[in-house]
Amino acid sequence: MTIGENELIATREYDVPRELVFRAWTTPDLLAQWWGPQGFTNTFHECDMRPGGTWKFTMHGPDGVDYPNHNDFVEIVPPERIVLDHINFHEFRITATFESFEGRTRVTFRQLFKKKEEFEQAKPICTEANEQQLDRLGKVLAELTY
Repeated sequence: MTIGENELIATREYDVPRELVFRAWTTPDLLAQWWGPQGFTNTFHECDMRPGGTWKFTMHGPDGVDYPNHNDFVEIVPPERIVLDHINFHEFRITATFESFEGRTRVTFRQLFKKKEEFEQAKPICTEANEQQLDRLGKVLAELTY
């Protein structure tokens, strides 16, 4: 995890082709399995994966607390990049890039906060949560077949 100006950056390498990683990011049933920190589950209400499309879902915490989320997709470039704006509560932009090398994939997950105060408030939670989320993605990828 790298911390930049109002931004958290996590990078992870997976031993699968990037088309498979991109599929895990763009197939709602797969995305619901790994999005969020360890112990969280998701209920998707709307997932229109196209630029200008909306993604509304509720994350269910292990403590029973529900966290409504509203995102708008900004850019989707198969199988290279996904950009979305989280527009409720803390406002931030997520940019996920997928680089292919030697049959593997490097995922770079960038979370850029709109306001410094919100970044400072979320940083202690999101730093670990983003790493857990990428761990969960790895488990889903390990179960997928090409």
